[in-house]
Amino acid sequence: MLEDLAIKNFALIDEVSLDFSDGFTVFSGETGAGKSILIGAMTFLLGGKGGLEVIRAGSHEASVSGTIRIANECKAAYEWLDEHGIEPENERVLLRRVIKDTGKTSAWIQGTPVTKNDLADFTSFLVDIHGQHEHQSLMYPASHRVFLDSYAGLNEQVAAFSELYSQLVEKRNLLKEINTSGAEWEQKMDMLQFAVEEITQAALHPGEDEELDAEEKRLAQYEKLFSDVDEVDSILSGGENIVSVLKKARSTVSHAAGIDSSLEKLSERLENAFYELSDISEELKSYKNSLVFDPVRLDEVQERSALIFRLKKKYAASQASPVADVIKYCEDAQNELDKMQSSRIDSGTLSEEIKVLERSVLAEASKISAARNEKALKFSADVMAVLSNLGMSNTVFKVNVAKKPGDTDVQRCGPYGFDDIEFLISANPGSPLKPLAKIASGGELSRVMLALKTVLSASDTTETLVFDEIDTGIGGEIAVAVGHHLRNLSQNHQILCITHLASIAVCADNQIKIEKIVSDGNTSTNVHYIEGNERVSEIARMLSGDAVSEASLLHASSLLEENQRLRKSLGN
Repeated sequence: MLEDLAIKNFALIDEVSLDFSDGFTVFSGETGAGKSILIGAMTFLLGGKGGLEVIRAGSHEASVSGTIRIANECKAAYEWLDEHGIEPENERVLLRRVIKDTGKTSAWIQGTPVTKNDLADFTSFLVDIHGQHEHQSLMYPASHRVFLDSYAGLNEQVAAFSELYSQLVEKRNLLKEINTSGAEWEQKMDMLQFAVEEITQAALHPGEDEELDAEEKRLAQYEKLFSDVDEVDSILSGGENIVSVLKKARSTVSHAAGIDSSLEKLSERLENAFYELSDISEELKSYKNSLVFDPVRLDEVQERSALIFRLKKKYAASQASPVADVIKYCEDAQNELDKMQSSRIDSGTLSEEIKVLERSVLAEASKISAARNEKALKFSADVMAVLSNLGMSNTVFKVNVAKKPGDTDVQRCGPYGFDDIEFLISANPGSPLKPLAKIASGGELSRVMLALKTVLSASDTTETLVFDEIDTGIGGEIAVAVGHHLRNLSQNHQILCITHLASIAVCADNQIKIEKIVSDGNTSTNVHYIEGNERVSEIARMLSGDAVSEASLLHASSLLEENQRLRKSLGN
């Protein structure tokens, strides 16, 4: 659940901080006030697009941050965090994203830097935004399978199947390698064996190349190094040197400080400088005495460096790569060699294992396909029933389950089974069924998602749903039905919704007003919660455009009271 949102210098928003509760929250305001800017800021925070145009005029950067509480049921989000080494705190994570006027963007989860794609991957488990902005999961047929499998209760079964299928693919690839020509197989094994032996014999250790470079530099430029150190040593400790002069100065200033206490701090600083330079002088002298020109060692270092250079050229991405890359190549080569050697011996056993796995995979895929086909009909009917109440009574919705292309079931099978699943829709009588992604209206797309989320509300773990343009092209009884559906959906989800319609707004637990303010020639967007008389006035404005007439206010007040009673009956 999105608990709070802080926006700074984003489009027309100067600075806004909002705390969100669970249940149903609507955003309202005059056209052009900036409601979509607020959704745009959320989208930006969740990994959506955001260019220089989102930075408020006169600012150098725009930033959005927010806290998300992760429900225990959302295991995928916790697994993602664990894989990326990020620890939630009290089931919460802090998200932050910034874009600078240089075009550079940065993002963090719990203070850990992440990419935009990482942010989008993680938040996709937690928040879904529908309407004219990004995060429209309905646009991607790959998500349709997820919806159907969730409805059919197949998630765990499909996950187990994917693991089984992965094992089959791995063993098939291994057998394919084994069945290449004997000459190619032996040649590859010889190559790997040679690489392992050559690198192992070199006995490399990480960072060795850098150590050798530093040592070679010292040895090759011994005379210059000794000359420089000797010169500094003479300055510090030879003849009338700096240290002895500083010692006299320290004594004299100390005596003067005994006469005038204002010199005590200078005396302390001079004494510190004396001790520091004395220490430097001793260390430098010790370093000079340790310098030894060793031409034999220089030859050894240069020879060792040349060996490492050759190994990098053969086994690393480039000569600039670290020694660790060569060591890693050796480890990978040894692992592959071990696998090839054992597989060569057990190729017959491997073939039998593949046959057993194929039978298991095909049997499980058949069970999953049968369950999908059975549930697809009921899922389609349930969605159409909701769409009918949402003003799309002539809409035909179909979950199309089709076999993947291929001549045999073995060829058709993929990591999720035999089936290609896609939602088809016909929004007008007589129109053919078309892929859902072809729908042009954001309002229609949002209502389809609302219908799906209503049907799936018992099993869906995406806790926060954001609807933009949910009321496009609707009104009257249909708008009332949309409001009721959103309110019912908020029993299991946090609902955030932009609306122009009072009949939807009155169904909400909370209402946030967004208004444009012009001051001293500057335009900004103000965002704040409204309640009591202010909310009555806003509902009245949404009803008739009149926020002050007695009739409008009475109508608004009665609608709010009626919906308050309905919310209480639902347990809110």
